[in-house]
Amino acid sequence: MTDVPPGGGRPRFRLGFLTHVQGRAGATAAYRNAQELFVVADELGFDVGWVAQHHVPLGGGGLPSPWTFLAYAAARTHRIRLATAITILPLEDPVRLAEDVSVVDTLSGGRVEIGVGSGGSELEYAAFGRDITRRRELTSEGLAVLRRALANQEVGAAGFTIQPAAHDFTDRIWQGVFSGPGARYAAQSRSNLLLNRATYGYDEPTDEVQRPWADAYLAAWDQPRAPRVGLSRFIFPAADRRTALAQIGPDVLAAAQRFAERGAFPPGIDTDEALRRFHSFYGHPEEVTEALRRERVLPVATDLIAQFNPAVVDQDAAIRALELLATEVAPALGWRPATAPDSDLAGV
Repeated sequence: MTDVPPGGGRPRFRLGFLTHVQGRAGATAAYRNAQELFVVADELGFDVGWVAQHHVPLGGGGLPSPWTFLAYAAARTHRIRLATAITILPLEDPVRLAEDVSVVDTLSGGRVEIGVGSGGSELEYAAFGRDITRRRELTSEGLAVLRRALANQEVGAAGFTIQPAAHDFTDRIWQGVFSGPGARYAAQSRSNLLLNRATYGYDEPTDEVQRPWADAYLAAWDQPRAPRVGLSRFIFPAADRRTALAQIGPDVLAAAQRFAERGAFPPGIDTDEALRRFHSFYGHPEEVTEALRRERVLPVATDLIAQFNPAVVDQDAAIRALELLATEVAPALGWRPATAPDSDLAGV
């Protein structure tokens, strides 16, 4: 949860980073580098480290088994929270998923959060024998079972509850959404809200499109606890704008061209338009900070989640970007690093 800084004012937001576990030298290097980012982020005071689940390889890799990865990250870190954005719920057995989540939560001392969503890859759904036309229904059904399991209620059969028993997940389940109705449904489902780094199929800037979704979520929220809004953004601070562009420009353009082939972006897209479509924040830390101050959803976000995807940046550049985020960009926006675990379960 957020807390109020000394002297009052805007509650402290949590700073996170999200990795899609990509690399140019194969899975072994990509996984090793992503684990190193968790260690670095932990030392820098980031609040949450997030991973995305992909069963079909991305350009440069991808992570099909996030909970195995996060169990290893739990052993290498001390206080950073461990989360998915997202676990593709229709492709999981929700009872088995709850067991994995509870095991990693126990091993980590209560540091786990789980973001779920429906995904959208026809190939992934076919590989797992699921009907993609039912993805919203399957997500809703799976979430209901997952929530019951993580509340230590009977699931699957009379008398069966998961082990180890889950600790309180009331405010640790997130839903990724792509519409206003989806945001209202997340609120009605008692889930925290996850907003993607970019919107597809819209010409308007991402934050203009998503702010009404966030407002719809907050208007529909009727739980006693405070609502939480996670804002994922492509943020890449560097020494200057030219240095940043050299690292991210080619990959962002290539990704935008792939999106254009699927009709999500217009054809003939160039690098500037690709960066705009991915709602990118890049350049010198002061430039990034100033741009984020104009971000329309950030004022209602409780979590700012930085990612470099669709760029696959060099490891040294990725580490430097995390350092600049934690020491220059985020503090200028009012964030301060965490110094201790925010769970009573620490040390389990």
